[in-house]
Amino acid sequence: MSLLVDIHKNLGDFQLDVSFEADEKVVGLLGASGSGKSLTLRCIAGVETPDRGRIVLDGVTLFDSEKRVNLPPQKRQIGYMFQSYSLFPNMTVQQNILCGMRRVGKKERPALLRRIMENMQLTGLEAHYPHQLSGGQQQRVALARILASEPGLIMLDEPLSALDSYLRWQLETELVRLLERFEGTTLYVSHNRSEVYRICRRVCVMHQGLSEPVCDVAALFERPGTLAAALLSGCKNYSRTERIDTHTVLAMDWGIPLTCGTAVPEDARYIGVRAHYFSLCDGPGENAFVCAVQRVAEDVFETILTVRPKTAEPGRTTANIRIERPKEAVRGIREGDEVWVAVRPKDVMPLRH
Repeated sequence: MSLLVDIHKNLGDFQLDVSFEADEKVVGLLGASGSGKSLTLRCIAGVETPDRGRIVLDGVTLFDSEKRVNLPPQKRQIGYMFQSYSLFPNMTVQQNILCGMRRVGKKERPALLRRIMENMQLTGLEAHYPHQLSGGQQQRVALARILASEPGLIMLDEPLSALDSYLRWQLETELVRLLERFEGTTLYVSHNRSEVYRICRRVCVMHQGLSEPVCDVAALFERPGTLAAALLSGCKNYSRTERIDTHTVLAMDWGIPLTCGTAVPEDARYIGVRAHYFSLCDGPGENAFVCAVQRVAEDVFETILTVRPKTAEPGRTTANIRIERPKEAVRGIREGDEVWVAVRPKDVMPLRH
């Protein structure tokens, strides 16, 4: 199965301009709150209508503004699961799942119901109501109802975000197992980068209504191309930059030149360095500079240093650098100390705006 989305919607103070393709793998839509992730899902599902563009699922046009095609939601073969699972509270497990079998003949329903109940490990819970189920069981019932409709596309909108960390891990493990069995395409919406890294094979970053090209999840974290992608992937340090030559930039907020391990694009406007890529060194060297220690914070398994380059531009908060190191690597360092900080050229990430 494949999905093509190329749509635009004008909401006055917010513009949605999304273009991406997804295949049979689990594809994540990663973005901060308000970036347009859920609006994109609603447009794909047919709940919202784009102003223009196309949506094509496995060769079937769901929406095409030029050809005046706009299939109603019930004809789109899409399973859409919300954060709350949206089970009918006054219906049993069996009744909830049967609600998804609108396109299945009455004679075929009992056999399909038995197969889905077995596959989803729900046998014996047919007469239970949602309030009698655990969180994991509710999740399986919601997915069973979706699968009963035989969708070509499953869309999951922040399905784990409202759960505590222990339950979230349990349900995530269960969810991955279930999605591995699904032969179609899955869109997984989240603002949680770690969740997307574990669950999705490919990812599309969204920022202020705009989408970036779909890429492998590992590529996003190893080499994000834009500032938005870097921040969403967990990069905590960035600076405005000027390109000096092919492999050298001036980090303007930090007031230091840095050598980059990869060629610096002409349109690079920032550099980013992850907090655990900085290290302490004994003195001058490549990409080494003096910093004043602003704060020392003990975390559970590491120490977090907030430092500020002595050459930093006054008054800029982005001039502060966050460093995360093992406790033994920074033992004895106190606020007010001066330390030498270094970063390897291969760990300096040139970024477009």
